[in-house]
Amino acid sequence: MVPAFIPSPSEGVWHVFGLPIRAYALCILAGIFAGYWLGRHRWVARGGSAPVLADIMFWAIPFGLVGARIYHVVTDAELYFGAGKHPIDALKIWHGGLGIWGAVGFGALGAWIACRRAKVPFLAVADVMAPGIALAQVFGRFGNYFNQELFGRPTDKPWGLEISPEHRPAGYADFATFHPTFLYEAIWNLGVVALVILVDRRFKLGHGRAFFLYVAGYTAGRAWIETMRIDTVNHFLGLRLNVWTAIVLFVVAVVAFIVSARTRPGREDISTGPAAGKPTDGVALPETTDGDTETPAAETAEDSDDSEVEEPVADPKAQKPKVEANTTNGSEPADGSRD
Repeated sequence: MVPAFIPSPSEGVWHVFGLPIRAYALCILAGIFAGYWLGRHRWVARGGSAPVLADIMFWAIPFGLVGARIYHVVTDAELYFGAGKHPIDALKIWHGGLGIWGAVGFGALGAWIACRRAKVPFLAVADVMAPGIALAQVFGRFGNYFNQELFGRPTDKPWGLEISPEHRPAGYADFATFHPTFLYEAIWNLGVVALVILVDRRFKLGHGRAFFLYVAGYTAGRAWIETMRIDTVNHFLGLRLNVWTAIVLFVVAVVAFIVSARTRPGREDISTGPAAGKPTDGVALPETTDGDTETPAAETAEDSDDSEVEEPVADPKAQKPKVEANTTNGSEPADGSRD
């Protein structure tokens, strides 16, 4: 028999040896691992080093988790501060309450710091991780299902989500099933994952364009899904705060995508240098504007030392073959002259 609705979870917390194992936390962890797995696969496919990306994620993930909680607490401060409230509850992340805007923003800050330290192009990291972020959100939304939170308006559709009486907001005690906005957003995010991967595969997006496409795709869906939710949030000019945030970020992402495509076409090469886990010194000799090969300072100094211990040659023509040999293998003579 086909059920008349989606049943609510029977358990959201399991106790193992007296320790609470929360489904919400498991969903967040599963999302982090899934997102990193996809991003790692894309990074390595472009020639990047997996350990380098792991070091960057070591910064990005903690920043993202902290930022997600900060955004939630700041935008819903009335839940934690004021008469009858308990500010310590703001630290109880296991009860739910993570803002994706804070997660992406602070996570990007952590990644940027790590990229600066490692001399890795930040926008290349953002591009490869973009569909992974959307995939992580898919798993994270199921945490809302286990917590029975952030659902939509009442509905009698077959896919309506059953909500236990203790989780129904004021004024909705007589309704049993609601729109499963967690599921709508999870499905939408799967579409965003596919969109970014397919467009990136076709057009070789670079310089942040895959990330901007993810932001535009996600916010387009989030704006209409947000209007279905009935949880208590702040409003501005008649719209929920998150709807305005989605609209603004959508516009910014579209503009950034267009500007990037016009000013920086093509894609970064991460198969060499620090992004690939290779040192920049001594790997390849850079070329000057006139096409000649420059000599690293260390090599020039070494040639200079050798010239000091050599016996002087009376006939200047006798030294010319040595200069030609040095020029052939990419080195310059000690006095910097060229033939």
